[in-house]
Amino acid sequence: MNVTNAFVDRRTNEEGQHAMALDGVLNTSTWPSQKAASDESDEFLVRRARDGDFAAFETLYHRYQVLAYRFAYQMTGRRDDAEDVTQEAFVRAYQHLPKYRDEAKFSTWLLRIVSNLCADRARMNQRRTALEQQEATDGLDWMTIGSNEDPNENLEQDRRKIALRKALAALPPHHRNVIVLRDIEEKEYTDIAEILGCSVGGAKLRVLRARRALKERIAPLLEDPS
Repeated sequence: MNVTNAFVDRRTNEEGQHAMALDGVLNTSTWPSQKAASDESDEFLVRRARDGDFAAFETLYHRYQVLAYRFAYQMTGRRDDAEDVTQEAFVRAYQHLPKYRDEAKFSTWLLRIVSNLCADRARMNQRRTALEQQEATDGLDWMTIGSNEDPNENLEQDRRKIALRKALAALPPHHRNVIVLRDIEEKEYTDIAEILGCSVGGAKLRVLRARRALKERIAPLLEDPS
């Protein structure tokens, strides 16, 4: 297990212990001193962390977790989002310590990471809302509409199915995979996200893009040959 994963695992194990503490974060009377975790300077701790001293970075985490969480909560307005952003911010901070420039305060640098993550999450939430609205009308049902009582409609449905198979086979693998998972296997987005190793919002976006690509390939195949 690498150091980043160890940090995430340790933070996850501590979530239960921190849950009650986080409930009081917005109460200023409960905020601990930022220097309470250690009397060592941020600069000293950053240097030690860069040299591989993981305990030094944990000290920075305990020193600034409340500050990061409070800022994330003010940006997102949601406790769950704030907790996720806070953990991700410290993971990214650890990963990018070699890029940290000493002329900037560590706390300022950390809050810049939090701000960027909050902005990313806001865009993701907006995109998720749009995707959910489009999901209801953007499936492949239009490819299989037909009436068993009308031979002409059945012929048209057969032609669409053939076009669908050809277009699907011609798609790049990353588009074809999500079409198969969502529209043929009818997997839930949570399952697709787990299979693809992405977020649920990311899975929805991939499905939307794949459907658009599929429709572009199907259109020429459905043109009236006459």
